[in-house]
Amino acid sequence: MCSPTVVEFVARTIDAEHVTGRRVLEVGALDVNGSARAAVEALDPAEYVGVDIEAGPGGDRVVAAEDLVTTFGEGRFDLVISTELLEHVADWRAVVHNLKAVLAPGGRLVLTTRSWPFEYHGYPFDFWRWEVADLRMVFADFDGVVVEPDPDEPGVLLVATRPAEWD
Repeated sequence: MCSPTVVEFVARTIDAEHVTGRRVLEVGALDVNGSARAAVEALDPAEYVGVDIEAGPGGDRVVAAEDLVTTFGEGRFDLVISTELLEHVADWRAVVHNLKAVLAPGGRLVLTTRSWPFEYHGYPFDFWRWEVADLRMVFADFDGVVVEPDPDEPGVLLVATRPAEWD
């Protein structure tokens, strides 16, 4: 699900500086009912790769979020976008590590996910609900972390920058 609020958040937290001539990865790119891809591609990235665990609209490659670094290598992308994915992965720690590691130093991560009491929406699975405090803690090792509640539905919106020195 990529609601209008999520699309607006992505558009609000990126600009030409983050996208034009840069490498962009969208994780969980399958367009089930909306996508931020058009807003990002309008800013003319050098490369835009959409990945998901199944083929379909919005996905360029079938890649599990746990396999980003294995597939693309560390520090490969300048911007990583992941909307409405984190609640759907069983091993969130592995996924978060891969989201962070595939991002280049100084690169930007834009991430959204659902909070309690958002309804179960298994597509294909639904494991977690995240709160603002959870994502602040999980991304405390990044710079410029901004985490806010979704104003329209139970959810969390995050933007953060990978520091030059990160393990």
